[in-house]
Amino acid sequence: MRPADIGPPADEAPVKRPWLTTRTVRTGLASVLAALLVGSLAPAAHAAAGPKGPAAPAASAAAKSWPGNKHNATGGKDYYIDATHGHDTAAGTSPKNAWASLAKANATTFLPGDRILLKAGEQWQNEQLWPKGSGSAGKPITISAYGDKRAGRPYIATNGQVPSPFNADGTKNPQTVGLTGAIVLRNQQYWDIDNVELSNDDDFATDITKGTYVRDGIMVSINADLFPDGADTVMDHFRISDIYVHNLDGPSSWQKIHYGAVDFQVFGSKSYKAYPAGGYHFSDVRIENNTFENVELHAVQFAFNWFAADSADSGQYDEAGKWHEGWEQLWVRTRDLYSRDVYIGHNYAKSIGQGAFQLADSQRMTVEYNEVNGFLERYNAVSCGLYLWAGADSTMQYNEVYGGPDNEYDGTPWDLEYTNFNVTYQYNYSHDNAAGWMAYMGNSSNSVARYNLSVNDNGVLVKNMLSTNYAPTYFTNNTFVYDGADLNTVHDETFLSRVYFLNNIFYNTSETTPTPWYRRTGALRQAVFSHNDYYEASGTHSAQEPADPDGLRADPKFTGDPAHYVTGAGVDKIRKAAAPFALRKDSPLIDAGRYNAHMGTEDFLGTHLYYGDAPDIGIAESKRGRKVAHPVDANPIEEEADNRVNLALGKSVTASSTHPGANGSLGAEKLTDGNLSTRWAAADDASYPITLDVDFGADTTFDQVYLDEYTDSGTNPRVQSFELQRWDAATGGWVTFATRDAGVGHDLTVTGFGSVTSSKLRVALTGQIATEQYTPSLTEISVYRAGA
Repeated sequence: MRPADIGPPADEAPVKRPWLTTRTVRTGLASVLAALLVGSLAPAAHAAAGPKGPAAPAASAAAKSWPGNKHNATGGKDYYIDATHGHDTAAGTSPKNAWASLAKANATTFLPGDRILLKAGEQWQNEQLWPKGSGSAGKPITISAYGDKRAGRPYIATNGQVPSPFNADGTKNPQTVGLTGAIVLRNQQYWDIDNVELSNDDDFATDITKGTYVRDGIMVSINADLFPDGADTVMDHFRISDIYVHNLDGPSSWQKIHYGAVDFQVFGSKSYKAYPAGGYHFSDVRIENNTFENVELHAVQFAFNWFAADSADSGQYDEAGKWHEGWEQLWVRTRDLYSRDVYIGHNYAKSIGQGAFQLADSQRMTVEYNEVNGFLERYNAVSCGLYLWAGADSTMQYNEVYGGPDNEYDGTPWDLEYTNFNVTYQYNYSHDNAAGWMAYMGNSSNSVARYNLSVNDNGVLVKNMLSTNYAPTYFTNNTFVYDGADLNTVHDETFLSRVYFLNNIFYNTSETTPTPWYRRTGALRQAVFSHNDYYEASGTHSAQEPADPDGLRADPKFTGDPAHYVTGAGVDKIRKAAAPFALRKDSPLIDAGRYNAHMGTEDFLGTHLYYGDAPDIGIAESKRGRKVAHPVDANPIEEEADNRVNLALGKSVTASSTHPGANGSLGAEKLTDGNLSTRWAAADDASYPITLDVDFGADTTFDQVYLDEYTDSGTNPRVQSFELQRWDAATGGWVTFATRDAGVGHDLTVTGFGSVTSSKLRVALTGQIATEQYTPSLTEISVYRAGA
């Protein structure tokens, strides 16, 4: 939910939030002194103090009292800072003897249990807070507020007065990287920060379009180059809550570093291979009950690792011989560099320049009850609303994202990103995002999206898929409501590995245009659709609609009207938004689904799964029928397969050319392994014809040959012409029985040549598509006798 007292009333559409407090800009000696103390950090073009931002939302703590007014329960010492009445020559240990500037705190090394208390209602213009020291278990160091409970949060307006994190040549500067926040912590741990207001821009009304400016609200970093030998490189325990961050500006073009309202990052100037494994990460972090508005790039950016991973040798092969570019960050997993045990919840983000919640390189992360009201608003590159990159064993749930832009690449509220292992999106609500619903990249394992509600995400529902996966992906029990006349496609590229769509509702409100399912031939070749409902308001179904023998084409009979979906209730009432999409008692979708363990244990509304003879289709389970306490999947969809016998499966294959790269994983044996996720490739200098010979070991009769080319985001089909040949033992030569000059592409089954009996099959690739530069790559050769 939003922090108390700052959101629109329930049941109303999102509106401009009322600011409940105002401040008077204070000037005078304190401000002048502050500017002098930090002026050396300011870029020359931005040295002047910027305007005050919008008045801050009232803090939920203010109704009771500021935390600094209460006794310090840790036994540490309290230090007070009062910009108006304080003096840096004072002891700082009582409100009457407070310090004046943040520079005094920056020069102090604090001890476990100490508190740095800023006076409510005060401002520190052109200053940055970087106190030194670390807390300990049970005794964190705290930054918080004290004073009049009716006053607003203490306000640090850094106005861009931070050093550049870059050297003159554009590389990261190990000395200044990570020092770009209004509040900074570097290689420090056990810190609590709450009840402060922060901004860090000189003039947000003037958008920065170029330069090397990086400005954060709170920047917490690990700098691997600055640890002494033998130091603890795992930074534990951070609590950031009840803060308000606004007006952070930065360039609108990518400069290979992240920044945002709350920013956790790991830096190292050398290759990740130069540092020991098992460290250099954050642990035990909670970021909750915060408000972010008008910030770049992100509201929260967590744990991205910035070791040198752009060179030619920065990638690696996995245990299966699959190559990962360095930027995919598989090395975070193999070297155990994950940050872990992270909670990000109950935050409100409005008008975010790029992706609102960009999370990375984390394990055991829970991200819930966050609301994003507008993202990618000022940035000319791609991102998504809320997502995890290169993560593991993590869950995104009960989040609401809306107001995303129309964007060809990404731009969706959610993203099943590269190198995710066991990452689940469930019980999320997205609406009115013009780019679509879910980006989907690949190189992941056991990605699951279940019981999510999407309304008017009229772009691409499942966008991209640029690499194969380690294990299948599951889209189960989601409800999609969209306008087919406005929807681009359900999928825009080609599923490269197995994807299951189970028990979903595809509800097209258009009365003129059926659902456009794909734009590329063979796009759904690896997708299995089972027990979904396909509703077309027009009554006309698309010829592209996937085969689903147990699916329905029925009106779901929702309890509410999809045209009047709920907005403005806030994420604390997210189930109120989902409830109208439950099923009426007379819905044909009740008990019409199929059980699969990837459905989880409860629906969007918290109802046990499942009741009756089978699960319901869609996001809500009705309590009709007997409760099935411990469901068992007695008919696994994963075990269903083509009933035809693949006569080539496991047979020996010989290729006239094989690519030597990819750690030897591109051999011809991949063509008969029955796995479309593996592939053979010809060498770069191969000349046509390129031959692929399947040895059956004995005379075999067949009447169908299946061929499939490999493609990804940078690899198109390459074969223009080919011949199918049989081995003639009597003459000791090859005999052509079928030819084709219209290419191979995906899922090509060649028939019409009658029955052929031979001990060997040759696929002779005789010509390349004229516009293609590189040699071909195929995933599979299958052989069938359908007429038997």
